[in-house]
Amino acid sequence: MKQRLLSIVATFAATTLATVGLVTTPAEPSYAAGESYVALGDSYSWGTGTRSYIADGTECLRSTYAYASLTAAAKGYSLNFRACSGAVVSDVTSTQLSALGTGTRYVTISVGGNDAGFADVLTECALPAWASDCAGAVGAARSFISGTLPGRLSTLYAAIRTRAPGAKVVVVGYPKIFMGEDCNVATFFSPEDEAALNDAVVHINSVTQAAASARGFTFVNPVSRFTGHAVCDSTEWINGFSNPVQESYHPNRLGHANGYLPLVSGVLTGASVAATSTVVAKAEDDAAEQAELQQKYAAADRRIEPKLFQPPTKARLEELAKERDVDFDAWWARTQSSDRSHRG
Repeated sequence: MKQRLLSIVATFAATTLATVGLVTTPAEPSYAAGESYVALGDSYSWGTGTRSYIADGTECLRSTYAYASLTAAAKGYSLNFRACSGAVVSDVTSTQLSALGTGTRYVTISVGGNDAGFADVLTECALPAWASDCAGAVGAARSFISGTLPGRLSTLYAAIRTRAPGAKVVVVGYPKIFMGEDCNVATFFSPEDEAALNDAVVHINSVTQAAASARGFTFVNPVSRFTGHAVCDSTEWINGFSNPVQESYHPNRLGHANGYLPLVSGVLTGASVAATSTVVAKAEDDAAEQAELQQKYAAADRRIEPKLFQPPTKARLEELAKERDVDFDAWWARTQSSDRSHRG
């Protein structure tokens, strides 16, 4: 009897200890396929430039070929693709952050270029030298990036952390667009213009990285990855002046698949994702479901103003020539007969 009683006590004690262990030692969270991934930001996040977009009733130009879509397809994550073309920091705050929650596991974001007016700067710098104040436009953008953008990003990043306290947040920078050459017949970027524009990209990346680091977020800089694949390089990962114009100066499918995807997915998930045919097909198959998800936000998204590059037109150049007392007919004749490298 005594032995039986001791056996019962021992069994009870073991069960009690196991129960206490379950109560006092919470299991580590398990993040696997199906976990929530929210993609925030501007056109460099959502795939403008890939020439194929989901039918969500907006002008956001969300693409299944964007790095966010490909990452989600490869890992089986549940993607809410809130990034939208034209978005500035205030748009992210007012229309995109509602997608975040305590269950959000992954967040990516690129934003700030539209706040700095990069589309307008490109529009100014694309004019011939006699018509352009490229240096002034770039200088104004740099002043904004230094003086105003840090505060906006700090406030935004704080809101992201508040709404998604357990999320891995990756902030994504911008690539350099040019590498010293402009081969497009309708634009007049000089090597000096291109160098100034690239320096502005380096500047916004530096400011953005500082703001991200201050909040404990990880920053991904794509500049090195895109080197050798800029506008007019032998294999472009960034479109030059394009038709339709909304495609201009944005990463194309190769830019997302070979440029952004391995960089961002490696930091976000711990292992780089490749855009295999299976991954691409899965992302394409998810288009209808993603479009249906985004349609519930469409009314708010339609209030976001697209920020488009405006190429020089002959009529616009004639108008500027009159303002600057330039003989337009003589200049036009020279540009039509001379080599591209002598234009401007």
